[in-house]
Amino acid sequence: MAIITSAICHDLDHPGYNNAYQVNARTELALRYNDISPLENHHCAVAFEILEKPSCNIFKNVTSEQFKRIRESMIRCILATDMARHNEILNKFKGLTSTFDFSNKDHKDTLMMILIKVSDISNEARPMDVSEPWLDCLLQEFFNQSDVEKLEGLPVAPFMDRDKVTKPSSQTGFIRFVLLPLFEALGTLLPEVDSPIIQPVRQALQYYTDMGKALEEENRKRAEREKEKAQQNKVSPKQNGVLTEENGIKENGVPEKKREGINKVTKHGRNISPTKTQKVK
Repeated sequence: MAIITSAICHDLDHPGYNNAYQVNARTELALRYNDISPLENHHCAVAFEILEKPSCNIFKNVTSEQFKRIRESMIRCILATDMARHNEILNKFKGLTSTFDFSNKDHKDTLMMILIKVSDISNEARPMDVSEPWLDCLLQEFFNQSDVEKLEGLPVAPFMDRDKVTKPSSQTGFIRFVLLPLFEALGTLLPEVDSPIIQPVRQALQYYTDMGKALEEENRKRAEREKEKAQQNKVSPKQNGVLTEENGIKENGVPEKKREGINKVTKHGRNISPTKTQKVK
């Protein structure tokens, strides 16, 4: 019950800006929670505010002792979703897997944190037609934050900068260095998760790796086309009447020095001197 409720409540009232922004911008949440997992603490607080309402209190029939254990578990699980604690929690779990004891409370508490972390960032385990639109939404949220950070002169995380990140680059690194190590660690204890969540994540890694290669190839071809176009558009020194320091062309393709010695042409096409021109007139 505690972990299911935690999963439902773990992002309640999320403002769309991560903990780094909260701390750097000195927001109300950062000040309230002393820069310690401000979002996760806020999600917890909002969850229990809702659960206190008579119409929402799903725990009203449990004993005080049971509620205490549920509340402790929920707080532990929701706070575990702060990615700043990722390595801490994952390394602790890895150290337990070889001697894991399901009767040991500390072992079970650590497993619950791993389970909610896996659930929290499991988007890539879903079918691609479901996960990719969600990824697009997430990237847009990241880009919106980085835009605000730039405007406010705050530090910008490279993985959120629209000028530096692409969809494939964001996912290949995240899957390879965050998702798979976490999911595979869980798989060592619970091999049953390999087919439903680990294999789809490996397939997602291949999908975005291929997308990245295709994007690189397209960028290379585009650069070549632009280079060829630029070369074709280069102006010859004797074309278009362009005056440059190198060729001395002023207008109509006629060299300045030669132009000075050319007489005006009459309507009959004869070259005549200015004096004769005056007489003709």
